[in-house]
Amino acid sequence: MQEDAVDMDAVQEDAVPAAGKPDAAPAPSALRRLDRITVTGVTAIGRHGVFEREKRDGQPFIVDAVLFTDIRAAAENDDLEKTANYGDVAELIRALITGQAYDLIETLAERIAAAILLTFPVSAVEITVHKPKAPIQVPFGDVTINIYRESP
Repeated sequence: MQEDAVDMDAVQEDAVPAAGKPDAAPAPSALRRLDRITVTGVTAIGRHGVFEREKRDGQPFIVDAVLFTDIRAAAENDDLEKTANYGDVAELIRALITGQAYDLIETLAERIAAAILLTFPVSAVEITVHKPKAPIQVPFGDVTINIYRESP
């Protein structure tokens, strides 16, 4: 089986503008990947759910957060103030899990994403909320909500 040939010179010309050309456009920002800071398994007892017993008794919630940012300035200067402090991120997540009770874990995920975007120097965030003890009457491993939000 013969594969279609790819003209790498044409790909290079399309992807990278020639140096010195006044009309050369920079590479689209969609091609630029941001760095990621990942905090997984932040666990706390929350009182989220639609049933009265869930609000009364509480249950464990686990949150994973991926923060999309550019860490170059922090790395260049070895400066924690120029990045998102993952310890502070974890504390914020725990406070939101244990704070106001919501009927839906979708709401919890939205509140966590919004708080991270407002508090830390990140361009986007991906949040996964796990509810491993959800009141489901069949055997299951986990229930999750996963959202991705960008800074306005």
